[in-house]
Amino acid sequence: MSSHHQSVMFDESIIGLKLKSNGVYIDATFGRGGHALGILEKLGDQGKLIAFDQDITAIEYANQQFNDSRLRLIHSPFVNMHQILSEEELLGKIDGIFMDLGVSSPQLDNAERGFSFNTEGPLDMRMNQSSGISVAQWLVSADKVEIANVIYEFGEERKSRHIASAIKRFQQEQPIKTTLQLANIVASVVKTKKNKHPATRTFQAMRIFINQELTQLSETLKQTINLLAPEGRLCVISFHSIEDRIVKQFIQQHSKQKQLPKGLPIMNSGIEQTLLKDLGKSFASKEEVNNNKRSRSAILRIAQRTTKDVE
Repeated sequence: MSSHHQSVMFDESIIGLKLKSNGVYIDATFGRGGHALGILEKLGDQGKLIAFDQDITAIEYANQQFNDSRLRLIHSPFVNMHQILSEEELLGKIDGIFMDLGVSSPQLDNAERGFSFNTEGPLDMRMNQSSGISVAQWLVSADKVEIANVIYEFGEERKSRHIASAIKRFQQEQPIKTTLQLANIVASVVKTKKNKHPATRTFQAMRIFINQELTQLSETLKQTINLLAPEGRLCVISFHSIEDRIVKQFIQQHSKQKQLPKGLPIMNSGIEQTLLKDLGKSFASKEEVNNNKRSRSAILRIAQRTTKDVE
């Protein structure tokens, strides 16, 4: 079975969920099940864990490695969780939702998935390889402006226009089909510090774009409000500033109450409902960062569903 020693911010996540023995929990990003294993270790016989993953290889791995009647696996993007669980009358009954927004180590380490700029493989980057188009296919049809916009918006890469131009120049001779072709094109334009690959931001941007990650994250966060039971916890680990900003703003939006002007009746005030309590953020420890470099940019944010809506 998978060991959880490489699961990012493992202890902080398990503590943050404030697990109840008989609770019902969601692992929205199963991966290789490191955090799921930690949740199951804390649950009693009546506890339940519902795990989502859009990567069929993660589901197949779980079916082979996990033999636990308390675990239910669903092959689906987490954006579908509200629809699936509402049909089972679980709205307002979930005691905790966990989301790890990073690409899993097996996905990065498998060259055939096309996520890594360090190893040669087909330029794919789809989380769910049964749907959508690959990055290689998108680059064929996308023009220079669209490519530059994607790299800038989702990668915050200042050299986005130069990279897009270099991509189009290369395509005049041959199509871009592999990860190293793209990585080398970017490296010819971008110069970075020794500990950061020049293609890091570009690969991040194209992965986010091709999988519609930010749109799905925003939609899913909205769904958590109706899914969580009173005092239920939301724990989200993000790995770059764009994701973290979305999570931060969502929590802030639902945890701040507007002040009423004196003498104004509540029913006419348009007051916002306070649906969440912001429990703060934390970072990976120095020890963890030393042992697992992928944790160095991780941010864990925790919020708790209020016991009742403010009227």
